[in-house]
Amino acid sequence: MKLGVIVNPIAGMGGRVGLKGTDGPEVLERARRMGARPESPGKAEKALRTLVPLKDRLEILTFPGDMGENEMRNLGFEPLVLNHLEENTTPEDTERAAKMMVEEGVDLIIFAGGDGTARNVYNSIGEEVPVIGIPAGVKIHSGVFANHPGAAGEIAFNYLQDMEIGTKEAEVMDIDEEAFREGVVTAKLYGYMRIPHMPDLTQVQKSSGFADEKEAISGIAEKIIEEMRDGIYYIMGSGTTIRPIMEELGLPNTLLGIDIIKDRKLVASDVNEKQILEIIGDEPAKIIVTVIGGQGYIFGRGNQQISGEVIKRVGRKNIIVAAPRSKIFSLQGRPLLVDTGDEEVNQMMNGYIKVVYDYYTESLQEVKGL
Repeated sequence: MKLGVIVNPIAGMGGRVGLKGTDGPEVLERARRMGARPESPGKAEKALRTLVPLKDRLEILTFPGDMGENEMRNLGFEPLVLNHLEENTTPEDTERAAKMMVEEGVDLIIFAGGDGTARNVYNSIGEEVPVIGIPAGVKIHSGVFANHPGAAGEIAFNYLQDMEIGTKEAEVMDIDEEAFREGVVTAKLYGYMRIPHMPDLTQVQKSSGFADEKEAISGIAEKIIEEMRDGIYYIMGSGTTIRPIMEELGLPNTLLGIDIIKDRKLVASDVNEKQILEIIGDEPAKIIVTVIGGQGYIFGRGNQQISGEVIKRVGRKNIIVAAPRSKIFSLQGRPLLVDTGDEEVNQMMNGYIKVVYDYYTESLQEVKGL
């Protein structure tokens, strides 16, 4: 069995520093100056660890350094390393890697990154070889990704042992990062790739609440504002469920970023992880977030600024989850998900958490740390 492994080592670096992506060398350099750290190599290792029992039966093809070689060697594999690389990797390196792996006859390509990485792989190989994505970017709209890194490894493990499982087409989506930073989501379908057909482990496209739940979302805002207390910092998550809270308070809102308020006044807009920690210090704080409909994430997708360190500082008991019923029903009984990149925090979040449905209704929902 031949497996191609591609890691985009810069994917996800913009999340904690509030840049909402790392497309383009200027944005990447800015992220590094702001203290951004690589996220995808660790998530790739978490996924690929599942394949260790197949070590003697797998031929691994990968690219040098953090594009896959280092991760595989850390896990005890001896991969075939294709080509060579300059110090800084580029989207063209991802495309070249995928093309070379297909030419070498791989049975499956597993790649770590975000929607931009998925586009690069698609641009290079289309539907020639099945793929599965390890979610490691800020933007995860494409259906070619597993639910979480561990699921990607499980999919690869099962498929490589039983290629009779079959494949299905999954969409490759991406958004305009420049517009995204201005609070505008413009998603575009670029095409389809084939993924192993394991629907319980693969990504569900993001879905929003229904229009007739506008009243419920308004009730959520009213309820949360009523329970706000003076002297406490409120870290306001991103999304359209949180926006009405800010509007009701008469405050500007960063739709796709993180804001901080205190005493019903805006303290800071569009903050990153470092700024959050500096502002709240050791003072009392609460986090208000919503659920990504269809996917179930409350932390780790689109709000990486609220990092594991921020959650530890605030405390689990001070997290408020707000979501209309449609977002919970879209999960079809699956738990809410947390993937902060911090194993301790992910496990700390396991259990049940209260979700505010509307002004009158709350419910306990299971949370699973990945």
